[in-house]
Amino acid sequence: MKIAVLGAGAWGTALAMAAAREADGRNAVPQQVLLWARDARQAQAMQAERVNARYLPGAAFPAGLQVAACPPEQLPSLLGEQDLIVVGTPMAALRSMLLLLRDARAPVVWLCKGFEQPAAGSDAPGWLGHEIAAQVAPQLQVGVLSGPSFAKEVAAGAPAALVAASSHEAVRQSLVAAFHSRVLRVYVSADVVGVEVGGAVKNVMAIATGLSDGLHLGLNARTALITRGLAEMVRLGVALGARPDTFMGLSGLGDLVLTATGDLSRNRQVGLLLAQGLTLAQAVQSLGHVAEGVYSARTVARRAKLLGVAMPITDAVVALLDGQLKPLQALQQLMDREPTTEA
Repeated sequence: MKIAVLGAGAWGTALAMAAAREADGRNAVPQQVLLWARDARQAQAMQAERVNARYLPGAAFPAGLQVAACPPEQLPSLLGEQDLIVVGTPMAALRSMLLLLRDARAPVVWLCKGFEQPAAGSDAPGWLGHEIAAQVAPQLQVGVLSGPSFAKEVAAGAPAALVAASSHEAVRQSLVAAFHSRVLRVYVSADVVGVEVGGAVKNVMAIATGLSDGLHLGLNARTALITRGLAEMVRLGVALGARPDTFMGLSGLGDLVLTATGDLSRNRQVGLLLAQGLTLAQAVQSLGHVAEGVYSARTVARRAKLLGVAMPITDAVVALLDGQLKPLQALQQLMDREPTTEA
């Protein structure tokens, strides 16, 4: 199987490494995996040194992984013989990548999590990945690979589990064939909306939980935020057409718990840094990686408002990120809400 992963960040590189290790969990036949990097010098260094020194230092590439670079507009010719194309760019670049790949014969799936941030002055609500694909490349067979997973651990070959979601059975099975192994379990789902909403909202909740932990509010507060954050996730997902049970699985509760509590989480780190008194710009700069929750929080809140879905934790995070509230004020805003039923 020939697999192309577009984007040599931490997560794209880790999954390319996982795919190159073995074809499935029953044998050790290497797959042919191409990792595309936008930066030619970065690609040359990775190919020569057999490691992504910037994002995953010390994690050696498997023999079946090759690295290449070319201008984005040349990607269609580079990818002509691939059996599966995996877009590993941030959400902000998904639309442009799908436009480039709109005539691809292979299934196209993405790894990014979040809602697309509308352009300034646009009245767009903020689209999910499958909605973007329907607009710019409706003929493609598409899907999403998501779930609780830190790139560093996947690159090291530590056990993990993911969800392959698509409305096309062939796409789901292609993802299983590409990534399911003795250390990486891949489950399938037809609920693309639920899987994408879970991946988007959990990043916002991780900022809130990091803030709580940074303020040393205790485990009770952390658990309350995770639980009520899950309730917000379910409400928004169901309003968009998702199945409620999807959020009890890997891409919902699983990804939420990992991102909200694991110190490898960039979104959690944003909350921790804000609690220390750093500005948002300082917090983001210190990470050196994209924290999707920072960019998607406002869009999550915007989509929820348009649907009439109450998301008070999300609203507090947005007010904090916009500088309208300080950390303790955001907490107080949540605690001052009127009593209500849990359901």
